[in-house]
Amino acid sequence: MMDNIRISDIKRKTNETDISLQFAIDGTGNTEIETDVPFLNHMLDLFTKHGQFDLKVQANGDIEIDDHHTVEDIGICLGQTLYNALGDKKGIKRYASVFVPMDEALAQVVIDVSNRPHFEYRAEYPSNLVGSFNTELVHEFLWKFALEARLTLHVIVHYGQNTHHMIEAVFKALGRALDEATAIDPRVQGVPSTKGVL
Repeated sequence: MMDNIRISDIKRKTNETDISLQFAIDGTGNTEIETDVPFLNHMLDLFTKHGQFDLKVQANGDIEIDDHHTVEDIGICLGQTLYNALGDKKGIKRYASVFVPMDEALAQVVIDVSNRPHFEYRAEYPSNLVGSFNTELVHEFLWKFALEARLTLHVIVHYGQNTHHMIEAVFKALGRALDEATAIDPRVQGVPSTKGVL
């Protein structure tokens, strides 16, 4: 992290995945995403555009087994880059609560940039698959993201009938909530905590 530019990148290579990722908090919604999981590409694109971030991802994984390792490791990398890009967190708003509708579906994401990782997830999808993408991987991605970014993250899908719409609403709400929580508020002196540190 340099000066006031809130950006970070990471390279992570394991026996299961090979990932290069760069994340900028103060972006313009630009994406360059190439992974072996098309549905995740779509969701990351939505997340980035609605959060006004910039995101570059190049990821290859053992999708001949399944998508699990790739989705999980991208969540880990995105969380780590967010944590690093935030730096000392001085001046951030810290909290956000956002509702996003997608046709008949309604999702809510509540964030505290707390440095205390915690994840709550309330979602019941009509289908276990969207195309070839297993919906249980949404939980896996979000949990690893929250853990590595050290966020308190609550995700609630209030209702919906179309699984694609429901998950899309989650990622749009995540982008908008994270944008709000990480925004700089000129009224905030130091970090927004009575402890004096986050």
